[in-house]
Amino acid sequence: MFTSSVAQLAAIIEGTICGDASLEIQGVQSLNKSRSTDITFLESEKNLFLLKTNQPGALITAPQLAEKIPEQSRPAAIILVADAQEAFLKVLTVFKPERPRAKIGISPQAHLADETTVGEGCNIFTGATISDDVEIGDHCDIHPGVVVGPGCRIGNNVVLHPNVVLYPDVLIGNNVIIHASAVLGADGFGYRFQQGQFLKIPHRGGVRIEDDVEIGACTTIDRGMIDSTVIGQGTKIDNQVMIAHNCEIGRHNAFASQVGFAGSVTTGDYVRCGGQAGIADHVHLGEGCSLGAKTGVHKDIPATETHLGIPATPESEQRRILMAVKKTPQMKKQIRQLEKQLSELSDQLQQLTSASDQNMKKAG
Repeated sequence: MFTSSVAQLAAIIEGTICGDASLEIQGVQSLNKSRSTDITFLESEKNLFLLKTNQPGALITAPQLAEKIPEQSRPAAIILVADAQEAFLKVLTVFKPERPRAKIGISPQAHLADETTVGEGCNIFTGATISDDVEIGDHCDIHPGVVVGPGCRIGNNVVLHPNVVLYPDVLIGNNVIIHASAVLGADGFGYRFQQGQFLKIPHRGGVRIEDDVEIGACTTIDRGMIDSTVIGQGTKIDNQVMIAHNCEIGRHNAFASQVGFAGSVTTGDYVRCGGQAGIADHVHLGEGCSLGAKTGVHKDIPATETHLGIPATPESEQRRILMAVKKTPQMKKQIRQLEKQLSELSDQLQQLTSASDQNMKKAG
């Protein structure tokens, strides 16, 4: 079992120790599951209560949070740093290092066409299929079951996890990770309805993935009809995301699971979409805007704004709507009371009117 002293860990993350520097740590754990032999981290005051029921051996946190820990809840050692999460991630890799990269070269059981070009230091695993006119850069990993269609271009340091499918003419930049069973370059969902039937529209564009993109498992990105569908540099796409034909995604976007883009959607840089957000065709998402989970977007979203709900509205407006919905039972009760009072007042008015009419007749 790997162990490390608090002093050794503090040196790695350049932190200041309060408490027992010689304490031996056996593992890393989240705060709500930590034990006396673990090290964990605290980055928010709202999680201070977890220290009442969980006693980690060591805690990484910021100085201002350390001051708020009650004496009876203080771990044996606290390491003070500016960014607790960043420091903890360094410690995490010490206890749980990444598995070393394989060095198998090109497996005899992989299927490579004669006109395939493969760079230096690549691993092409058993069962991968590489078609004609494919270029693969240096230090790439092509895992079992991957299919790379004709005309594809793959940059350096690219990882294609098992069963990824690249249809013909997909372009992949450098340092790209594509997770298992993602499909890039399938035809877009485009048809013309003529004479009682759907006729397929040909899609002759491609897909272009720029540098430093990561694409989640089972995500699908369709090819364009004329031009390429584009995923901008540094964008991160979660599992089971659908990006339709002709979309042009900006740089450093982030999309959570099950987000869906209809055809010809464009985005600026630094756009964020919560899980299951849906964006209608030909919509533009402005630079730096954010969409909450399950947001339904049917028109352009201005830059930097946050929109929620179905249909999407600005966050401030959506909060007012939610508050109104919460008050609906109370409003319903008040309306019934008002209806009852109105009925009573109407009866009284009718009685007064009848009495007045009778008095007028007697006077006449």
